[in-house]
Amino acid sequence: MKLNKKTNIILTSLLLLLTIVLTFISGKQFSDFANYETEFVLRDDVITRVEKFSEYSPKLEGTIGDSNIYVIEGDEPGPSVLIIGGTHPNEPSGQLTATLLLENITVTKGTVYIITEANKSAFTHSQPLEASTLYYNIKTDNSTRVFKFGSRATNNTEQWPNPDVYVHRTSGQQLSSTDIRNLNRAYPGCEDGTYTEKVAYAITQCIIKNDITITIDLHEASPEYLTINAIVAHQRATSVAAKAAFKMDMLGVTISTEVSPTNLHGLSHRELGDYTNTLAFLCETSNAAQGKIRGKFTEDLILTGEDKFYEKASELGVLYADTADISERVARHVLSIVSIINAYNDIYEDQEQGKLVFGNLPEYQEIIDNGLGHYLLDSLL
Repeated sequence: MKLNKKTNIILTSLLLLLTIVLTFISGKQFSDFANYETEFVLRDDVITRVEKFSEYSPKLEGTIGDSNIYVIEGDEPGPSVLIIGGTHPNEPSGQLTATLLLENITVTKGTVYIITEANKSAFTHSQPLEASTLYYNIKTDNSTRVFKFGSRATNNTEQWPNPDVYVHRTSGQQLSSTDIRNLNRAYPGCEDGTYTEKVAYAITQCIIKNDITITIDLHEASPEYLTINAIVAHQRATSVAAKAAFKMDMLGVTISTEVSPTNLHGLSHRELGDYTNTLAFLCETSNAAQGKIRGKFTEDLILTGEDKFYEKASELGVLYADTADISERVARHVLSIVSIINAYNDIYEDQEQGKLVFGNLPEYQEIIDNGLGHYLLDSLL
């Protein structure tokens, strides 16, 4: 009896010790992930200045939400464009496209604003119950760049608890409870609101105070989602979207266009078009890692989009778009951006501010053939 009791004490102690060790390891892993800073390579001879969200939403100062806004000004004044990446960190081609532009684009006339981490808090935690990888690696010509695969929503450490029903502040529309932490349901934002609303407010005020001409919000969706490989445009921007889609179709890249629903609030393409003078667009590509048909969640799934269950779904014809690797998804976003700007230039060229003139961006097929990493700067240099 004494032996059994002693054995039980030893086993219980070992299990408790194992629990403590596993808790420490997992806690350190998530702490390291939350505090990891993704590196973006800045070209000192090209980047005009780096602004902070807190310049437009002061209460974000000192918080994780005080993201950078990279500004590239041409030699001549002209129209401007804001590229928003990192709204949803589980949609990696958005951030990677913004990074490619940051590290490559040159501007002759006009101004380009680039956000690579729109909701930085969402980069500090992972997708609940998805067993998703925390990081993914992009090989460049000389090294490897590490990026974080985060969550769709603001971390609960910045904003908690969720209400039973989320009521969009300016419209009064009732939305899903968790959408209160979704940046793309928070526009136009509020200076004294939740963390997510403060971030949305910063972006809205940046557009207003700089009178930004075009805003393009970069996203991804699962292959079974209806709005996929698409440009969604505010009603004031539909002519530009239609011409951009035509330009892409002429190059053999099919893309659909949709008008922003007037009865669905909080989204960038709706509220930024309503509350500012910008021409607002949202672009979607196909990301198998977001879907519910997929199998095991791996880094390879993020990068290649290859999954046996999606292959079968494609054979059965139940997908709205095939899966694609990360280079093709970024190539599609880059081409969408270029086509939107060129369409704007064609339609509005007679206006006083003239055209937005830029260069040094790779072609669609070049990104696919050479790989995304070829166009990301070596962070070691």
